[in-house]
Amino acid sequence: MMGERGQATMELLAVLPVMLAVALIVTNATLFLSECAAFDRLAPQAVRVHASSPAYGQDAQGSRALVQAQLDEAFPEDNLEVSVAVSQAAGGRLSFDATLEFAPTLFGMGLRSEVLGIELPRLSHTVTCTIDQYKPGVIV
Repeated sequence: MMGERGQATMELLAVLPVMLAVALIVTNATLFLSECAAFDRLAPQAVRVHASSPAYGQDAQGSRALVQAQLDEAFPEDNLEVSVAVSQAAGGRLSFDATLEFAPTLFGMGLRSEVLGIELPRLSHTVTCTIDQYKPGVIV
């Protein structure tokens, strides 16, 4: 009987780090999927608004900058980074590649980029929108 005192405490101490790690992974996965869902909706909308019918004299890089600015405004969190690239596609179309990079957090607080010398990778999600400049408002 004497040797069993405190056994539950020791078992809790053994299991607690594992439970925290699982909770951290689930929290970050949920946050990443949530941001991806919002990005999937907002990126094509930003391309449609700013690039499918450009202003007079606005080139592809100007459209890219406007799309980038709108997405930066929509995702201002410190652990998120948005980048937009534009390239020429077949048939005179433009292809916009919008990428969202997500850095894992410690339940909302920032994490270091490495732990014990191991680099923590950033998760990324890319949305590609191809537009025809001759058909305003149409995403191909």
